[in-house]
Amino acid sequence: MCGIIGYVGKNKCKKTILDGLTRLEYRGYDSAGFVIVDEKHKHLCFHKEVGQISSLKKILDKKTNDGFIGMGHTRWATHGVANQINAHPQLNSINSIAVVHNGIIEGHNEIKNKLIGLGHEFRSTTDTEVVIHLLEETLQNTNSLKEAIIELTKQLSGVYALVFLLEKYPDRLVLVRHKSPLAIGIGNGEMFVSSDPVSFAGKTKKVIFLPENSFAFLKKDYIELYNFEGEALPVKTKNMDFKFQAANKDGFEHFMLKEIYEQKKSIDKTISFYKMIGNELNNAQIWDQLGLKPKTVKDIKSIHMVAAGTSWHSGKIAQFFFEKICNIPSHVHLASEFRYKKFFPEKNSIFIMISQSGETADTLECLRHVNSYKIPTIALTNVPSSTMVREAGGFLLMQAGPEISVASTKAFTAQLASLYWLANLIALEQGKITTKDMKTAEEDLLVSAEILESSIENYKWDIINKFAPKYSQYERFIFLGRNITYPLAQESALKLKEISYRFAQSYPAGELKHGPIALVDKKTPVIIFSLLNKLIYQKLLSNAQEVKARHGHIVSFAFEGQDELIELSDLAFVFPKVNPLLAPIGMAGLMQFFVYSISKELGTPIDKPRNLAKSVTVE
Repeated sequence: MCGIIGYVGKNKCKKTILDGLTRLEYRGYDSAGFVIVDEKHKHLCFHKEVGQISSLKKILDKKTNDGFIGMGHTRWATHGVANQINAHPQLNSINSIAVVHNGIIEGHNEIKNKLIGLGHEFRSTTDTEVVIHLLEETLQNTNSLKEAIIELTKQLSGVYALVFLLEKYPDRLVLVRHKSPLAIGIGNGEMFVSSDPVSFAGKTKKVIFLPENSFAFLKKDYIELYNFEGEALPVKTKNMDFKFQAANKDGFEHFMLKEIYEQKKSIDKTISFYKMIGNELNNAQIWDQLGLKPKTVKDIKSIHMVAAGTSWHSGKIAQFFFEKICNIPSHVHLASEFRYKKFFPEKNSIFIMISQSGETADTLECLRHVNSYKIPTIALTNVPSSTMVREAGGFLLMQAGPEISVASTKAFTAQLASLYWLANLIALEQGKITTKDMKTAEEDLLVSAEILESSIENYKWDIINKFAPKYSQYERFIFLGRNITYPLAQESALKLKEISYRFAQSYPAGELKHGPIALVDKKTPVIIFSLLNKLIYQKLLSNAQEVKARHGHIVSFAFEGQDELIELSDLAFVFPKVNPLLAPIGMAGLMQFFVYSISKELGTPIDKPRNLAKSVTVE
């Protein structure tokens, strides 16, 4: 979501800040802003624009203002609409203090009313603006900037990463962190700050991740770090070789299409990476990375997965992996609900937190909650520098590569591949499968990835030329699945909603007769995901017949030999048989391509759908 980049150092910084903002575009935003201490006039010089960073660049290219200290921000609106006034930086009434903020300030209306009573005038409708006026007030009532920041933190609650720039202190940036990440890059006579180190990758390898509940004064060659009580903290640097790959569509019309086609490679790379770490099934190193001892693994009695959005659907599919392969009871929790229910700690349980970015706010808070009970936690993510990797007991890193499109595709299937591999690894450690079985599981994953890709090639021209134009005319869709394909139906409905803006709803097929069948008509295609289980397939077939009896229109994702379902369908996509547990991977690519093609026909902004962000860093 929101992105922060800051600089203080020996070089002029306008270009550095704008380049850093461009690198943060993948997170999603609706406006962007920039502020510096102008080198000539020594005053804050700022500009904000709604829309793309390119719009901000066009304005700033016409201006000569530059300086040796400054910061930028990309905003995804939470409090207040997306407009120029609400964009960051937010400033005090005389434009002498600026702030950029990631997160949410809770209880901001109460603070705002108090400050209005003290004579402060507000311009925006954001929660962030209260922070700048609150700092201005505390500066008037304290003897130093340090004391003012300590007092500020006492009055703020919520989630926040804050970076301040003050005209009175033109040699430093002030950083404050509570539950939202901030990283410092240490250069030669220059310092960088960002919500994501990718924004300064290639400029330094020395990184400091601000501790929870801390603040810092950042000068070009010096860092002061304190906790919220004002006690000095040691400055701990890490050497991290961050790499930034400029976003490139490689000839594809959209990043989403490119990433759909990268799925086979991302699954292959992920499994090869895990095998390398495990040193061909001598798995001491992989258990160490996962933060588990082999004895702990042998004693696992329950597995919990916590996630949001697409990652939640991955977990719901993976529940079948762990229960079928490991014979371990498994549970999947929606992150936004988990923390607000009563928690019952279980002995010999593990928690897997699933997040493409490793920064998903809901899931991160659940991780911290579970960590407080000293229960083993594992972060499954695509970003090695993420907060979840640092805070979880262990981690498993996918090798999907950067995913730019807001609608997740390759991260979804890489998560499924990772969780399937992990389920087999646990079963191997517990003696429930053999080394040969483990190798077969890895081969099955590669086969499912091959089917994912080949199925797109088999049907893509018909989809582009015939099916997408036809199905783009429908305004609502129903998605059905059973057993392991019901979560795939949920993911498919989510994808269609995200990028086509068409209404789509998913149901367990067996629930159709308990109400949703009232929605079935000729104008509402019913997309059915089959599965390779003879008994459940017959039940699914009955559901399809119920749809057909109501003159419904069926699109089926079926497997070879499932002739009755195929004949019932108005449109059938037929897949080769695969390991039944891996059917969702085999079908995912064509589902994504079908949804993509419908959306392209409709002319929607596929890579950056309205109102959405890639990295959801607020609850």
